[in-house]
Amino acid sequence: MEPRYNSYVGYFRREYGERLQKIVIDAGFTCPNRDGKVGFGGCTYCNNDAFHPNYSTPDRTIEWQIEEGIRFHAKRYRNASSYLAYFQPYSNTYAPLSVLKQRYEEALSHPQVKGIVVGTRPDCVDDAVLDYLAELAQRHIVIVEYGIESCYDKTLRRINRGHDFACAQQAVRKTAERGIRTGAHFILGLPGETREDLLGMAPLINELPLHSVKFHQLQIVKGTLMEQEYRECPEDFLTFSLPEYIDFFIDLLEYLRPDLYIERFAGEVPPRFVNETPWGLIRNVELLRLLEKRLEERNTRQGIKIFD
Repeated sequence: MEPRYNSYVGYFRREYGERLQKIVIDAGFTCPNRDGKVGFGGCTYCNNDAFHPNYSTPDRTIEWQIEEGIRFHAKRYRNASSYLAYFQPYSNTYAPLSVLKQRYEEALSHPQVKGIVVGTRPDCVDDAVLDYLAELAQRHIVIVEYGIESCYDKTLRRINRGHDFACAQQAVRKTAERGIRTGAHFILGLPGETREDLLGMAPLINELPLHSVKFHQLQIVKGTLMEQEYRECPEDFLTFSLPEYIDFFIDLLEYLRPDLYIERFAGEVPPRFVNETPWGLIRNVELLRLLEKRLEERNTRQGIKIFD
């Protein structure tokens, strides 16, 4: 049966003949909206401790984190033998090029690591960094994943993002022009955004030369500024039950380019970090099963409405 959406996991299996499991690496970077370069306090929704596993800590070497990550994933994915080092916490191009080279190449020196995924911000790359990543991509798998979060400048200002959407557009284009696989991350349900606003992001996303995209529902994480904002202005936030969210995401999916790989459509945060989580702890494999089931029930697929 032909898939109803373009799965990122399926892409890697077709391209490399195996699953490539990500191992999260904390290389000790920070962000320019934390250290004062563009702001302080970070994004209002962010607590990075909620988004990466216990083995990933900056006080450990990259080699140690990789070995622990392999042991961690061996329990869940018994057939995994090849890995991608995922530089995830904070902004992983926010350092001198010499530092970036040392940390990326330490990860790539591990015999089971086939490539790197570099999570970063659109305002934390320049030509020198992108040229180096393009050179690395001649020998290894290299993916740059930009946290864009929203296509609307009013939202980016409200969440203290520190860059505008035009900055994201430029970074994505400059990265893709160098032949680097380029991904993006968006949060669905940020304060002030309506259902119509979120569906309106689809044509803006389609215009970007992205290879893959990752969506997460907004989760209110304890100790963040957004937790206080949610308490004070709950009417500014869209909330979804799980069935409502799946149906909404399918509505969005119908307007997304058919060639765009979907890496995730929802996320999970450990319960100790989450303020309210009516369904956010369901494992990704179960969420994907529910998505596929609902796509079948609605007899629809990714990109079907682009040409309506």
